[in-house]
Amino acid sequence: MNTVNAMELSGVEDMATRKRTPNPDLDRLLEQARWTRTQLAQQVNRLGPQAGLQLTYDRTAVAHWIAGTPPKPEVRPLILEALSARLGRPITHAEAGLQPAMSVDASQPVDTVEELIDLGRADMDPSRRGVLAATLFSAALAVPAFQQSARASDDPVTPGKATTRIGASQVASVRSMTKRIAEILDEFGAGHARPMAAAFLVNTVGPWLRAQASAPVKRDMLAVASDLTYLTGWMAMYEKAHGLGQTYYVKALKLADEAGDHVTYCRTLRGMSLQASNLGHGRTALQLADSAAEAAPSAGPRLVAFLRGQQAHASSMVGNRHQAHTRLREAETALSQADNRRDAIGGYDQTAYLFHVSHVLMEESDLAGSINALKQSIRFQPTQERQGRVHAYAVLAQRQLRYGHLDASCESWNRFLDEYEHVSSVRGDDHFATMRADLAPYTKARPVRELASRAREVAAAKA
Repeated sequence: MNTVNAMELSGVEDMATRKRTPNPDLDRLLEQARWTRTQLAQQVNRLGPQAGLQLTYDRTAVAHWIAGTPPKPEVRPLILEALSARLGRPITHAEAGLQPAMSVDASQPVDTVEELIDLGRADMDPSRRGVLAATLFSAALAVPAFQQSARASDDPVTPGKATTRIGASQVASVRSMTKRIAEILDEFGAGHARPMAAAFLVNTVGPWLRAQASAPVKRDMLAVASDLTYLTGWMAMYEKAHGLGQTYYVKALKLADEAGDHVTYCRTLRGMSLQASNLGHGRTALQLADSAAEAAPSAGPRLVAFLRGQQAHASSMVGNRHQAHTRLREAETALSQADNRRDAIGGYDQTAYLFHVSHVLMEESDLAGSINALKQSIRFQPTQERQGRVHAYAVLAQRQLRYGHLDASCESWNRFLDEYEHVSSVRGDDHFATMRADLAPYTKARPVRELASRAREVAAAKA
């Protein structure tokens, strides 16, 4: 055991040469824990032997940390573990106002789980959500590679890790909760579902990812956590918080890699392709879609259709008509071979396929064909997918107006309002504003006047 005096590990020896910035976050956590500085020091001393350290901290060392002298890297996990155990929730470096310890090559700060908890906690906070939403999307993002083999293994108890042990039932709970969040998303919109997902990630999934588990359970927990993180990123993307969505996607890729879960990794890449296509980055969208398809393991026909449909859309965006239609045929063939199961994550059905057909035709300037495909897509849409209909009817109405069919456009906008009044969605709000702007030149037409009256009622109800 390494015996180090407390003054040395507290960093006090550097006080004269360092510019200190007070750490009110650590002080705030002490208040929440109802601990004195002496009590924190004593608990850190008790945890020291787990890290091979014999510590003799007292209240003055803690006072130095709060005043801005950072504790040495070896001690930071002990401080976090002491506070986490006291408060009954994971405390991260960021929440405690501490810099993460660096990896051996000094290129990567600690782990994906901690980053995910910090991200989810910020997403839960309405006062910080606006800042997160303003994060920029990067079309040149370096995508973490899949390492081909799972890196999760049986876990010993280590400093900073809770001693709870999890099993298959906890994995099943996360899988079930992810499915329910997806159902809430479909019926009530991402505005309601995403905060729930972020809270579940922080308060339940994060601690379970830190818990002890056998290697198979650890891999399964990483995989289901990756699914939930992917879904949360998809919701952020759908709400037009594109930088935030991309950040969640990268975390999902890392979790899937640690789990050795190739399917979830590829599904997330495909989600990133969809995001790039929504933002008009056709070449990036195609690269990501192709990477997802190339990296995909031997999989069932539904996953094949899921990947090929996005490849078709991205191919059409870069003007490759032949490849776009080839991918559509492959998607259609694969979908015809799939069972009728409806997957909460990564599902693909006739509605989604026809939506892709509509996108491809639109990229080819076949407006009439695009409208017809979109109508068919809506006809196949399951009743519970209200958020999807909000988007589909809005897109249909815009294309019908562009085609010169004002009455049909107003009818589609009425259908849009039927669904929109029940859904909390930034994208729905944007469509609502587009409806008013697009129809402003036609206010003398009776269908537009009637629609405007109903729109005012819906706006008042949602205010």
